[in-house]
Amino acid sequence: MSSPIASPSPQPDLAPEDDPAVPDSSWPATLASALSRRGFLRAAAITGGGLVGTLAACAPATPTPGWTLGPLAGSSPSPTPPPAGSSVPASPAPSVPIASALPSNIPAGWTENDTAARTVVRRYLGNLPPALKGIFGEAAFSKLATILGAADNYPELSLKPAFAQVPQLGLSDALAPLTPEVDGVVKVFRLTIDEIEQSIDEIKPPMAALGYNGQTPGPSIRVNQGDRVRAIFTNNLKETTSVHFHGVEFDDFFQDGVPFVTQLPIVPGESYTYEFTARNPGSLMYHSHHNATDQVGRGLLGAFIVQPADNPVAYDREYIWVSNDVLGGFTINAHGFPATLPILAAVGEKVLVRFMNEGVMMHPFHSHGFTMRIVARDGHPLGSAAYDCDTLGVNPGERFDALITVDRPGVWAFHCHILPHVEGAGGMFGMVTTLIVVPEKAQVDAIVNLLLA
Repeated sequence: MSSPIASPSPQPDLAPEDDPAVPDSSWPATLASALSRRGFLRAAAITGGGLVGTLAACAPATPTPGWTLGPLAGSSPSPTPPPAGSSVPASPAPSVPIASALPSNIPAGWTENDTAARTVVRRYLGNLPPALKGIFGEAAFSKLATILGAADNYPELSLKPAFAQVPQLGLSDALAPLTPEVDGVVKVFRLTIDEIEQSIDEIKPPMAALGYNGQTPGPSIRVNQGDRVRAIFTNNLKETTSVHFHGVEFDDFFQDGVPFVTQLPIVPGESYTYEFTARNPGSLMYHSHHNATDQVGRGLLGAFIVQPADNPVAYDREYIWVSNDVLGGFTINAHGFPATLPILAAVGEKVLVRFMNEGVMMHPFHSHGFTMRIVARDGHPLGSAAYDCDTLGVNPGERFDALITVDRPGVWAFHCHILPHVEGAGGMFGMVTTLIVVPEKAQVDAIVNLLLA
């Protein structure tokens, strides 16, 4: 179902004299030239002139086994932190326009809010736009250059996209998946519970947070239906905690992870083992169930995926979408726009989006341009009851599997439709990402390799 992403073949470094604005010289040379700020201006500006090289020409030849393009995520307004020791969720502060590159001559009819809103999108795309000419064609490229104001020679053109400057669940899952040990017939997963710092986007100061294996969301745990699972958690916090596998139908209720109901809390420095059979399949979760408003809100959450034994849904790419609305405001996979990872796909592919709400509010997620086919709820296949929609309300604790068949290229917005969660006078923030559809799979692979370079 998931397709491998190819690795770029070695390329010579660009000489500094070739273009002082080129990105890191470790990038493939042809694409680095195309992605340079001066290259974009020289090639496009407002007129959309010729661009050096295309992504297709740089499509890597050697596949990297095991790579699956997964989640893609974003950024949100700075939150108002709760008082020390409080379990009250943080409330997001009003969006503040970012003045990274406000032109001295604001276009007629615009305000500084308009330029701030454009700057957020410039941060999101970074130095990627010049490479899009080889994908979407010269006419679309010229429009994009006009919309972004390429003639301003803005600084974000020499930076990687915001979402490529922060750690991402989709990339960590793909490049360093959580791999179990095998003890007879048991799959053994070892995780730590940690105090961490989380960057909500690429420019805000990191926030004090909690995570599993040093990250939030924690690494996705994947097993097959019927597997015997042993999950060993070591508590590195200064406080007690527990772990609940949300949606799992346990044979032994003492594995359910609720302190003073099914276990004692895990004290600092202690390890605790949960062992069970993954009886029911689907999109499940794992998270703290102790001081949960605070601990889950600060990042103790992750995806638990149980692959069904029979009739699995066929898809080409997968995106895990864990929403939260406490740490850092409104986030997807612990980032707010513009640091949310986009969903990438090629025309003709099917994308499975696994929505998981770990927050305290309902969020109606809206896909621009495409209908979502809802094929499972809370891990249960809907079968003949599957339905189509473009806006899906996901309550706290719920999981929905949405299948999107992409048949047209473009850059399509994808966001929560509670508007204060996504957009203000200074532009978009929070629970916003995009679905970027390109004509060919090789172009997805090339973009991914550019971002990883």
